[in-house]
Amino acid sequence: MSDSSPTTPSPTTPSGTAVIAAELIGTFWLVLGGCGTAVFAAVQVATADTGDVPVGVGYLGVSLAFGLTVLTGVYAFGHISGGHFNPAVTVGAAISGRLPWAKAPVYIVSQVVGGLLAGALILVVATGKDGFEATGHMAANGYGANSPDGYGLVSALIIEVVLTAIFVWVILGATDRRAPVGFAPAAIGLTLTLIHLISIPITNTSVNPARSTAVAFFNGDGAVGQLWLFWLAPILGALIAGSLYGPLFGERVKVERVTPGTAV
Repeated sequence: MSDSSPTTPSPTTPSGTAVIAAELIGTFWLVLGGCGTAVFAAVQVATADTGDVPVGVGYLGVSLAFGLTVLTGVYAFGHISGGHFNPAVTVGAAISGRLPWAKAPVYIVSQVVGGLLAGALILVVATGKDGFEATGHMAANGYGANSPDGYGLVSALIIEVVLTAIFVWVILGATDRRAPVGFAPAAIGLTLTLIHLISIPITNTSVNPARSTAVAFFNGDGAVGQLWLFWLAPILGALIAGSLYGPLFGERVKVERVTPGTAV
């Protein structure tokens, strides 16, 4: 007698193409949602009887936009690639044992390409408005004269290292096999929101070299010359967090494939 009960297909390892597509599209979405909000909606003015009235979303809106893109992106693609969308997260995952180092370059290249495509799209759309000037208005990261509130190099370096380390710690903790299942994307998205609330005035918030690269070349105004910091500081923060997570919290997992449903 045959068994006619339905069977559940076993999970399969995502293909390399699927991983590349997930990281590219996810990073594209992060940059489009976050930097796009900063370019299109952060500062808007409506004229009223009493004068100009600001109606843009401001720092709070931009912070929420970045958080929401990560939250939705991880839910959409976390089961495929892990939902890194950030070279620093990839480095943190690799050094903590969550991702084989051999896979890291593919992740990072996919993220940078996805970010640049989003930056180019933002520029194309923005130039459709009369009077738009890309130089200095593409949500680039910076310090000194390019910092939103004039913070210097040392301040920018410190805040980017510390906040990236905390971000990676939250990701590793939220996706730890001992953590509650299903809440990682929310924890990660809310953390990125808080990080932006802290540091937009300082550096315009990077903690993500792909996000910084995505708009620096379109922004000009010295952004490319300062891009080194927004690679160095996040990677350093990720190395600190990834190397210390196991010794501090007792979890170091070696994986040969991305586990469906995890964020790293």
